[in-house]
Amino acid sequence: MKKLQFRLIDPIEHKAKTLDLLLQLNPKMDLRQIENAQIEMAKIPNYKCFGLFRDAELIGISSGWTTVRIYCGKQLELDNVIIDSKIQSKGLGKYFFDAIKKWSSTNDYQSIGLNTYVENARSHKFYFNQNFKVLGFHFEHKLSQK
Repeated sequence: MKKLQFRLIDPIEHKAKTLDLLLQLNPKMDLRQIENAQIEMAKIPNYKCFGLFRDAELIGISSGWTTVRIYCGKQLELDNVIIDSKIQSKGLGKYFFDAIKKWSSTNDYQSIGLNTYVENARSHKFYFNQNFKVLGFHFEHKLSQK
C-alpha cells in the first residue's frame, strides 16, 4: 500500500496540481479565475490549505478558514474539498477528513463547518457519513463588479 501523508501546504508552491484539482471541482469555471482566486486566498492570514499526498503525489486538497461564531465557537470552515476524481471512492476522503479533524482538535478548534454544492449529492452522502449535520441554508448575493 502506498504511504499517505497529510500536511499544510502552500497552494502556490503546488500550483499546477491544486489548479487541476480545483478545476475538477469547478469544471464550468475559467482556469484563470480559479488561479486568481487561489492567489488572493493564500494572502489572507486566517487561510489554511491542507494537502493529502500519496507517496510524493498531491492527490487531495481542502481550503480552511478560521472563524469564531457565537453558535459554534472557534471553527475551521472548509471549502474546495476534493480528492482527485481518478481515485475517489477508495477511502482516501475518510482518511483526509480524519486527519483534518485531528489537526483541528490539536489546534483548539471547537467545530468544523463546510459548504457543498447543492448538486453534489455524492458529497452530501460522504459528509453525512462523516457525522456532519445540515444546520441551515447558505445564501449569497452577488455584488456588481465595477
